[in-house]
Amino acid sequence: MIDVNDAFARERAGQVEAARNWAAELQQRITDGTVERLPDGRYRVLSGWDTGEILTAAGQPQHGLDMSLGSAALYSAVPAWHGLGQVIPGGVQDIDTVLDLGGIDYQVETVPALYPWGDGTRVHPGQRHTVRSDTGAPLGVVGENYQVIQNREAFEFLQELVNDFNVTWESTGALRDGKKTFVSLRLPENVTVDAAGINDEILPFIVAVNSHDGSSSFRAVVTPWRPVCGNTERFALRDAVTSWSVRHTRNATDKVREAQRTLGLSVRYFDQWAGEETVLARTDLAVDEFTKLVDGLWPVDPTATARVLKTAATRKEQLRGVFAKESERVGRTAYAAERAVTDYLDHLAPIRPSAASGLKGDPLGARGLRLIEGTDDDVKSTAHRRLMLQTRR
Repeated sequence: MIDVNDAFARERAGQVEAARNWAAELQQRITDGTVERLPDGRYRVLSGWDTGEILTAAGQPQHGLDMSLGSAALYSAVPAWHGLGQVIPGGVQDIDTVLDLGGIDYQVETVPALYPWGDGTRVHPGQRHTVRSDTGAPLGVVGENYQVIQNREAFEFLQELVNDFNVTWESTGALRDGKKTFVSLRLPENVTVDAAGINDEILPFIVAVNSHDGSSSFRAVVTPWRPVCGNTERFALRDAVTSWSVRHTRNATDKVREAQRTLGLSVRYFDQWAGEETVLARTDLAVDEFTKLVDGLWPVDPTATARVLKTAATRKEQLRGVFAKESERVGRTAYAAERAVTDYLDHLAPIRPSAASGLKGDPLGARGLRLIEGTDDDVKSTAHRRLMLQTRR
């Protein structure tokens, strides 16, 4: 069994140690093509767990945690790779204690959006600002119908799962000055895909993510990741095997309760999911059959422009490459095909941020937003259904 959390932590620990010899390490990474220098003196990582992450000139990987109160807003049941936050070995089971330890026991309010005009100020109609009630820090600009989901309201439904399964809260924290908050808890049993074959064992966590800047919905997912920093929060959403979300609109708080019913079935859901994935892992799939799957998921008119046809050819080549890589690990199977489609959508599919999204010029941020919003979920679900049909040949 490979615990992705431990593997990531070990790699990060190595990066922190390497930062002590930053100049030599940096030059070597630039030479190897795994890091590039940015105009502002920082560096962008081009490979590994943290592809796309920005490094400071000191070479220390960034954790993204809220530090606005002088210490990292994080609670974890196990030490994090960065050594920050409140660590309680064995974890705790009380939500109020967890919110306090994780630094997310603050309230969020909305106030009118004002702008200076002449000797006074005017109200921008249709817009409001979200602010932290403890510090007054601005969090985002939202519409007049935006409903704040307070942190406790967002996460308290998971307390019943803690009680019912006698599990502990694994982590809690805030990112980007409190604009985004998260909690996680470990489900009581591991899940194994194809125990007699590839034996892929997964450590399942339930992770809930709330935002206060208007950028995304409240979302709860089942995932193999325990978030303890900005990257692992992003990975948790990226690798979710099931998810549930609600927008910050009227009755949003009431709708959050629906997540309890949905995720309360997570243990049974995982049993069903593992059964289907095992069937996929035992179903051989030829390269030509994978190509037909790709053509069905991304149909292209043969009379399309040369540019469209070139884009389609590039996509197909990338997907075949990912499928070949997955096949080396788990065999040329329908399971490898599903992993290939998911990996392509999460890591390789081109992103063109729009000005309206506020992420123009920030493809990494735009990709993260797609993951949070579940933009590609329909394609992933379609791929799963079509591959399941292959198992009934």
